[in-house]
Amino acid sequence: MSTFQTIDDLPADSRVLVRLDLNSPIEDGEPQDNRRFERHARTVRDLADAGHRVVLMAHQGRPGRDDFTSLSGHAAVLADHVGREVDFVADTYGEDALAAIEALEAGEVLLLENTRMCDEELPEASPAEKADTEFVRTLAPLFDVYVNDAYSAAHRKHASLVGFPLALPAYAGRVMESEYEANTAIARKEFDGPVTMVVGGTKATDVIGVMDALGDRVDRFLLGGVAGELFLRAAGHPVGRDLEGMDLFDEQWDVNHETVEAILEERGDAIRLAIDLAYEGADGDRAEVRVADLDEKTDAYLDVGSATVADYAPLIRESDAVFVKGALGVFEDERFADGTVGVLEAIAETDCFSVVGGGDTSRAIEMYGLDEDDFSHVSIAGGAYIRALTGEPLPAIELLRRADDGGA
Repeated sequence: MSTFQTIDDLPADSRVLVRLDLNSPIEDGEPQDNRRFERHARTVRDLADAGHRVVLMAHQGRPGRDDFTSLSGHAAVLADHVGREVDFVADTYGEDALAAIEALEAGEVLLLENTRMCDEELPEASPAEKADTEFVRTLAPLFDVYVNDAYSAAHRKHASLVGFPLALPAYAGRVMESEYEANTAIARKEFDGPVTMVVGGTKATDVIGVMDALGDRVDRFLLGGVAGELFLRAAGHPVGRDLEGMDLFDEQWDVNHETVEAILEERGDAIRLAIDLAYEGADGDRAEVRVADLDEKTDAYLDVGSATVADYAPLIRESDAVFVKGALGVFEDERFADGTVGVLEAIAETDCFSVVGGGDTSRAIEMYGLDEDDFSHVSIAGGAYIRALTGEPLPAIELLRRADDGGA
């Protein structure tokens, strides 16, 4: 059960300000359709179908980066998923935006310009400071309620995320509600059988922090990716080191080796490491080597090997819950997708509670023809998912809780 009010609790015929996260890959100046549009469309559709006047805020990129651009193209992509027109105004809280908001009729949807084009949006600051910005003070009086559906940005203290909940009654959208329920399950739910976490990806510092925080909630960790190599290095194997031209391992080892060594010492029986690794052979094909046979690291290892997949799969199948954070290999290259896809297939075939977290890993489900319905939840969040797993508070969610307690 949610700890905050949702859009099912909205007063009828409301003028609603909704924060989405439509941040997407940009190619040739256009946003690429992805899972975020599809997920947020449900919130927008439900609000519009209920007869509310719906005004949307979202961001794209950051100032100075190549993907920092207008949301004009996002409106058309979102409209395809919502099944109704989504108007766009190239303004956020100036005269054009205010006029477009005032003209909105029941059931109509309007997308405002990229919030990060507003100077007051980005700097991290307290909710009280953000609520006192001209951005919030100008827009808030035009609305009856604020809806936050941007779970994947909930760890940020930006004006559109933490300012409006102090100025308006605040509610959670469909994405916010479902992401929160799934991603906090590891801390809230009791499971009858083993709880397994698959740990991989390139950001070892993040996932090592998760392992450290969740040691008492997880029965076993199955490792791959950069974190997997760092643990192998701590266990005495000659991997987890940068080769010439590589910048993945040594710096993260320097930051994390004491934590890695402590986790191995304290919970070594709960940690399963790769027993073989895959690399690009001389002929360009996938090649594999047993970890026990390695004397030095001479190749970049791009996946766990087939013996490791065979070792991990039965452990997944006997689990009552499986949480995934990070891919076990470079699955974007079909030669090195066996680890990630093999683990996902084992989860899909198992009647367990399962959460696949992080945008990159969840992409593998679509890329390799797996059915999203075979998983309990596929998260579209990255940083917020990490925060949820480690128990760190998410500022935007804390404000939704406060609103539910009558604090807004």
